[in-house]
Amino acid sequence: MALLGIVPCAGHVHQCAQILRAGVSIGTNRSLHMTNRYAAKEYYDVVVVGGGAGGITMGARMKRKVGAGKVAIIEPSETHYYQPMWTLVGGGAKKLASSARPTASVIPSGVKWIKSEVKSFDPDNNSIQIDDKEKIGYKYLIIALGIKLQFEKVKGFPEAFKYPKIGSNYSVMTVEKTWKALQDFKKGNAIFTFPNTPVKCAGAPQKIMYLADAYLRKNGKRSDANFIFNTSLGVIFGVKKYADALLQIIKERDINVNYRHNLIEVRPDKQEAVFENLDKPGETKVYQYEMLHVTPPMGPQDVLVNSPVADAAGWVDVDKDTLQHKKYPNVFGIGDCTNLPTSKTAAAVAAQSAVLDKTISLVMKNQTSTAKYDGYTSCPLVTGYNKVILAEFDYNQQPLETFPIDQSKERWTMYYMKANMMPFLYWHLLLTGYWGGPGPYRKIMHLGLK
Repeated sequence: MALLGIVPCAGHVHQCAQILRAGVSIGTNRSLHMTNRYAAKEYYDVVVVGGGAGGITMGARMKRKVGAGKVAIIEPSETHYYQPMWTLVGGGAKKLASSARPTASVIPSGVKWIKSEVKSFDPDNNSIQIDDKEKIGYKYLIIALGIKLQFEKVKGFPEAFKYPKIGSNYSVMTVEKTWKALQDFKKGNAIFTFPNTPVKCAGAPQKIMYLADAYLRKNGKRSDANFIFNTSLGVIFGVKKYADALLQIIKERDINVNYRHNLIEVRPDKQEAVFENLDKPGETKVYQYEMLHVTPPMGPQDVLVNSPVADAAGWVDVDKDTLQHKKYPNVFGIGDCTNLPTSKTAAAVAAQSAVLDKTISLVMKNQTSTAKYDGYTSCPLVTGYNKVILAEFDYNQQPLETFPIDQSKERWTMYYMKANMMPFLYWHLLLTGYWGGPGPYRKIMHLGLK
């Protein structure tokens, strides 16, 4: 759950009636892989795979670049969710319905919505298989498939969600169970987990912990609760400036942190959670819980694993500066599905979209891309019902803050931004392709400042 920067009309179907020339120079030693060796049933100048934040954003940007009828977005889901809101839904501060809109309402007007799953990628032939018979041809491909939740990698899940006292803010199916578990809390351990995999919004697993703490204090139950944060990481947060601030909050609120502890099993009938000690292989510990918030293991989408467009780990293999694929010059990636070495957040998607827009524009003109993504990402660390630490940083895990103030301090203004301004930015500016992150505003706000 992330910061956005502080933080269907049918298109004309183009038949692939001609062979595109191979070897179009893009100003590098690579050549644009443009040979289409068969006639696909449908063909578009730009195909976007995925209808999440990155996919819809790039669909809108590409529509303005090449024309609506020449762009298609492949996305099977009927509903589009603003997932950064789920932290507040799990804490009872927002309603789940407010995070949802019909996918049809966010597909850019005139852009073709192909309501299907992608079965396979064939970048050597500039095509995508969407079912047993149908292939989609493209001139340029943007992959925005997001990340896959893997609850099943923890023994006992997903069946454990049938039981009370367990929730997860990471799924539309389980986020309201978090709020129910918090409301029903009586006495005992409140446990919050962080898995031993990449995750989207690395701050979210502890945001709900701070909200739960605030809720129980407000309702006079905090003295009966023992708060435990079991994280697979060796630090509370990757950027020292914000980690120092969070550690102070953790100390003040009497929260126990166990580093390098990874959830491997849950026994919901006994209200037990089993953790492995990553520093001592084979050593496990069983915790009783009265409330358990689970951040699931995550990984690349199945269709990407072992595909030509993915690296050995299954992530879309792109250049970290330009977001252009390392092997296929007419293929690009954005967001959580890529192997970009930065946190996976909506704020990162916003900044990436502006860079990718420039990259594709130059590639289309057979020019070398000069756009460069600095790894900007952000996480509004919710520490209470009216408090947020606004973390913004780059590839080097160094603060890259928008405002000329100390953003490591808890502020109600940043909470207001998280709860009210960011959803507006998301729906009306990011998804329409008009928000590329706060970079330009940062320069203005820091004029005259070192």
